[in-house]
Amino acid sequence: MGSSCLDKISGTNGVCEYVLVSYSEIMKPTLYLETSVISYLTARPSRDLIVAAHQQITHDWWDKYLKRYEVFISGLVLIESRQGDTDAAQRRLMYIEDFPLLDVTTEVEALAEVYIKNIPLPERAYRDAIHLAVASLNGMDYIVTWNCKHIAHGEVRKACCELTISEVLMAS
Repeated sequence: MGSSCLDKISGTNGVCEYVLVSYSEIMKPTLYLETSVISYLTARPSRDLIVAAHQQITHDWWDKYLKRYEVFISGLVLIESRQGDTDAAQRRLMYIEDFPLLDVTTEVEALAEVYIKNIPLPERAYRDAIHLAVASLNGMDYIVTWNCKHIAHGEVRKACCELTISEVLMAS
């Protein structure tokens, strides 16, 4: 059962009425949308069975569940979405144009460097570390990605949490 609160509503004749409101109705969980999801969503249907399954799952999730979250992207998602085939880039950008943009700050870049040095991430995964750092420093509840090698990997997630907490404590 979710958390709830009583909201006061002014009634007539000076009588106050209260209504039970679920916190989930007030604030949606935050979600950082990484570029791979947008790519699967907008790509032409694949003949590869695994990729086609990922595309279908992405479409189903987008249609059924996206509205449950407050969705954010970063400047890096915009950069990555603009790359490649012009028509495909336009489709990607169309899907994300209304999402709020999180900045890639010097703090994000510094945390990404910490991730690269201390997590089993190769140097070439710097952009993946940026995605992780943006989501972490902006307090996102979730990261949605198809990148299971460098972002959704269990060991990477655990190490990110530990490193982010230690970085915050050292900065205090």
